[in-house]
Amino acid sequence: MLRLARRSGLLLLLAVVVAAGAFMLAAPGAASPVAAQAERPGWHALPLVDARTGHQFTLADFAGKTVYVEPMATWCTNCRQQMAVIRDQLRAQLNPEQVVFVGLSVETTLSSETLAAYTATHGFDWTFAVMTPELLQELATTFGRTVTNPPAVPHFVIGPDGATGSLSTGFHSADQLFAELSAAGSMAQP
Repeated sequence: MLRLARRSGLLLLLAVVVAAGAFMLAAPGAASPVAAQAERPGWHALPLVDARTGHQFTLADFAGKTVYVEPMATWCTNCRQQMAVIRDQLRAQLNPEQVVFVGLSVETTLSSETLAAYTATHGFDWTFAVMTPELLQELATTFGRTVTNPPAVPHFVIGPDGATGSLSTGFHSADQLFAELSAAGSMAQP
């Protein structure tokens, strides 16, 4: 009888330990790729078309990389000035395997061909896409209407884990952008 009670007690203790371990693994904040992916906002998965290549992509496709996203317009001189800093000063400092730049035109009726011509004219050789009205609305819901105002030079950074940073506005130097990208998880050139 004593042996049966000890065995039952041991089994109960084992069951509690297993249950506690399972609870810890399922707890919020537990490190797992599935949990990290599940935390991404739905708009990360909205389809876009790269104006330069014609390939479809989503922001979620860049999981594991730091993504700099700049809502822009082809008529916006402030955007062009900020993107020139990226082209001329920033990109060479960063590992292209770790950092992705994405320009998203707020001009939802702009053709991909027109956007591609714009990027070629200015030597902006990274990913550009025309936002869908749905994505533009989702970004406005997430960040406020400032994200739809290209002259404010809005941008945000998505970390390798899918965490989306706050909206930043105004012209940023290469050093400021480098610091922001580094804080989000990018790495300098080896």
